[in-house]
Amino acid sequence: MLPSLHVAESGAGSKTIIFLHGFGACHSIWRDVIAQFMPGVRALAYDLPGHGNSLKRREEGGAKQAARAILADLAARRLGKVHLVGHSMGGAIATLMALADPESVASLTLLAPGGFGPEINGPLLRRYAAADDRGEIRACLAAMSGPGSVPPEHVVEALFRMRGRPGQLQTLVDMAAVMTKDDRQGVIPSERLETLSMPVMVVWGTDDPVLPVAQAEGLPPHFHLHHVLEAGHMLVEEAPDLVAEAVRRNTRRRGRSQRPVRGAAAS
Repeated sequence: MLPSLHVAESGAGSKTIIFLHGFGACHSIWRDVIAQFMPGVRALAYDLPGHGNSLKRREEGGAKQAARAILADLAARRLGKVHLVGHSMGGAIATLMALADPESVASLTLLAPGGFGPEINGPLLRRYAAADDRGEIRACLAAMSGPGSVPPEHVVEALFRMRGRPGQLQTLVDMAAVMTKDDRQGVIPSERLETLSMPVMVVWGTDDPVLPVAQAEGLPPHFHLHHVLEAGHMLVEEAPDLVAEAVRRNTRRRGRSQRPVRGAAAS
């Protein structure tokens, strides 16, 4: 286990689910999702490098470097196959982990994942990175969510406390500048996605203002795609029950040999 990479662990059981948050967040945002799996599932929620209690790993803040760091931590824990769940930047990291070490990944659940298309709302993410008070954090979360969505106060408070750590705000500002350079993001090649044989489920809000839902078009045919009607980018906060059910369903599926099914889900 890597001492500078923070993990919040809960539950116990034969199934292990790894939760990877998006840019500018922390492990606490998964609270309402993870609660629905307790106590019979082992859940590990990471603070990504450069975030929260993993701030000292800011030199590994890129998606590729973060994927390597988390894979190394999981290997040290000797967990065997795990189920990966990632939101936004955490979705890109989870995908890169599955591509780098597919034998260790039992399933992959991606919530509005990064890296599936070049378009990204750079101005909004840079504003979110610099948010340093509760009001601005709340306003940014609302701007990234669907119409009428109210950010949970426990999430606002967790992100406010996280940003109070020395060096955290500047790290987020620096990361956002790199991640949204020219208002474009890096893209994982589609031919690489085709190689993934574990169950893959992609969940995307139809009103996502950060990463357009059109990036979900043209996915490999064995991916399951679920649209969340009238939801935005912050699916973990906007629809925790739906997210938990998507994870639960995907962790029960078999690999690529099953006939692919594409469906839709409403929030």
